[in-house]
Amino acid sequence: MCEVSRQMTALEEVVLNALTNLKNGKIENAIARFAAEFRFKDHGLGLEFNDKDHLAEFFRKSREFYPDSFLQTDTIFLSGDHLITEWSLQTVVTEPFYGQLTRRVRVSLPGISIVRTESGLITDWADYYDGRTSRRTALASHFTEWREL
Repeated sequence: MCEVSRQMTALEEVVLNALTNLKNGKIENAIARFAAEFRFKDHGLGLEFNDKDHLAEFFRKSREFYPDSFLQTDTIFLSGDHLITEWSLQTVVTEPFYGQLTRRVRVSLPGISIVRTESGLITDWADYYDGRTSRRTALASHFTEWREL
């Protein structure tokens, strides 16, 4: 069996370090990988953050609402100061079912993230996935003010 080994780039290290910290619940360590001025856009939910406190709350609520989530990085592409990763998110969601009953639904969601760094810090992070099939409306509604028309 032939094994190909390569050195991880600084860009990969920054992004994978942030993901590892998020996986381990070290949200402040993950947030530290973001520049003072940044943009985080979750296109699946239609949410955008450029404040570290709000982003930290988003990550904390993600863990709270979906504690069984597991993000697997499938493929990594590098292009200049951008890293593109294909990933799969797996979780179990409890949702209302037929009156007063609930059911647990296993969700497997493919997506991609495009991350840009500058001087070793994340300046732009965009997640793309199908928000409708993600069943993450509870998370989205926490950050959306509902207004009557």
